[in-house]
Amino acid sequence: MKVASRIKYNKANLSDQTLIDLYLGLLKPRMVEEKMLIRLRQGKISKWFSGIGQEAISVGCTYAMQSEEVIFPMHRNLGVFTTRKVPLDRLFAQWQGKMMGFTKGRDRSFHFGTMDYNLVGMISHLGPQLSLSSGVALAHKLNDEENCSLVFTGEGGTSQGEFHEALNVASVWQLPVIFVIENNGYGLSTPAKEQYRCDRLADRGLGYGMRSMTIDGNNILEVYETISRVATEIRANPEPILIECNTFRMRGHEEASGVKYVPKELMEEWAEKDPLNNFEAFLLDEGVLTTAKIETYRQEIKEEIIAALEVADAQPKVSVETNYELMDVYAPHKSVDTSPKNGKSSEKRFIDAISDGLRLAMDIHEDLVLMGQDIADYGGVFKITDGFLEKYGKGRVRNTPLCESAILGISLGLSIKGVKSMVEMQFADFVTCGFNQIVNNHAKAHYRWGQNADVVIRMPAGAGVAAGPYHSQTNEAWFTHTPGLKVVYPSSAYDAKGLLLAAFEDPNPVLFFEHKALYRSLTEEIPDGYYTVAIGSANVVRAGEDVSIITYGMGVHWAKEIVEDLGIDAEILDLRTLNPIDWSAIEDSVLRTGKVIVLHEDIMQGGLGADIAAYISEHFFQHLDAPVMRSASLNTPVPFDARLEQNYLPKDRFRKQLEELAAY
Repeated sequence: MKVASRIKYNKANLSDQTLIDLYLGLLKPRMVEEKMLIRLRQGKISKWFSGIGQEAISVGCTYAMQSEEVIFPMHRNLGVFTTRKVPLDRLFAQWQGKMMGFTKGRDRSFHFGTMDYNLVGMISHLGPQLSLSSGVALAHKLNDEENCSLVFTGEGGTSQGEFHEALNVASVWQLPVIFVIENNGYGLSTPAKEQYRCDRLADRGLGYGMRSMTIDGNNILEVYETISRVATEIRANPEPILIECNTFRMRGHEEASGVKYVPKELMEEWAEKDPLNNFEAFLLDEGVLTTAKIETYRQEIKEEIIAALEVADAQPKVSVETNYELMDVYAPHKSVDTSPKNGKSSEKRFIDAISDGLRLAMDIHEDLVLMGQDIADYGGVFKITDGFLEKYGKGRVRNTPLCESAILGISLGLSIKGVKSMVEMQFADFVTCGFNQIVNNHAKAHYRWGQNADVVIRMPAGAGVAAGPYHSQTNEAWFTHTPGLKVVYPSSAYDAKGLLLAAFEDPNPVLFFEHKALYRSLTEEIPDGYYTVAIGSANVVRAGEDVSIITYGMGVHWAKEIVEDLGIDAEILDLRTLNPIDWSAIEDSVLRTGKVIVLHEDIMQGGLGADIAAYISEHFFQHLDAPVMRSASLNTPVPFDARLEQNYLPKDRFRKQLEELAAY
């Protein structure tokens, strides 16, 4: 006996083959998931996030998108992967943590991307992936491609700040991106009524000036038709769209959590709206399907699952090779010194050297995009990009809203599409607003799934300019602690230009620290042409035999001044790059002098000096003639008053420490 569908479908002009394709799109992930739930109970996979009851959204959206368009799914969107025809054996291997998967055993579930299928898997923090999708959309717009991107989030994710940042930037820049909210009623166990007060999440789009709508997420035809229509529209006329899909999660947030917190009558109500069962009933009623066809389709999918499991199960467990793990933290690149092609040079201030390096990078890398607050018409608060807008245009020199996290996410999205970018933090202190994108996404992308972040993040930093606690930090140690990031901190105009150009050649994320007090106080003769200074290479600023001063940034200038005043034969080693550190240069200096003091402007506790001092003590203790000393700023925020600031900075304390060390 036929069961009538409880969902009202309108097949419009869709062919029978399209209807069958959509049906199979629903059936396959359902059958895969039913098998995985068995495997979970058998202990053959460790965790599972169920998408049962939500498949119509994944499948309808994916069928509506073109194969070359990037989709950003979440952990309940198995239907995205199966619709994109990702091989089941590789998916099974991924869930088992095997090398044949997509993350080499380094991540689980759907926490991976594969650009072979134009998929970027979920980010656990939820909101950030909306910004990445906006970055892909920006690449489409810059390249005049009639494509769009699509990204999923849940109703809980709409409470996050980055949801609002991403929507705001996408709207201001009119980016061709479809934001899809899967509103399944619960964020883990928290019901929607405790997540937001508006009647429809789609209404949030109105506040950002974007079109939005709410649809039945269990109706495969409504999802497919809606996404097909809006995608066609925004490919031709770029703009963001917000679509809320109402649905329900029929199992727990993940299997261990269960559904005891969900009222029984609510489960029963939504069970009757099952997207697969209802669509199957509709197609049977329309004569598009028969029970015999259904049985044939199920048998074919079952056989495919069994064959793929045999392949995945036969794969060996991941072998542990430390060198291999370390090798994948960064995208391969060898940074080298290169000499300028012409011999011309001129006097340039530190700030001019950075501006010159940026200009040359824009000329060499024709796709390079600069983003930051006030960097276009105004030229930036320090005027480093003054005149860039007129020369390179507003597409490549982009003023940004005060949405640091979204802009950093967009930079990673650009890299996914092969576009270089630079993000300027107006002050290094403000990077905290985008911290998550840098340390969790930029830094880990290559190690997790082989995606590099071709991004330079410029960080005007440092005290000594009476700017107070919010505009004076030198916070490099936050990032030297994070594998996958490169951290550069020049002390001279020559190095600033050469290292900046090297940073743009490097396919990895580079945090480029610029000391504000050096901007207009330091002038030197440097080449006018293009040259690079190798990232990861330290520089002996002053040779000496008695004491090694290991430092960087403003510390180099304090050291030079005080060494001259005291008449000590000290060697000054300018690290220039803080990650990776030039350990061989440190070794050479330590073996030459036998006495070491590490100087930096950052505070003492947790500063980079601790790592360097520990390394020296561990590896060269027998060559030391005195304990390794450290000189750093006080463990306080940076004060505003000039006298307090002078006391905060280590310069005067360093003078006394150096005298003590020399006399030891």
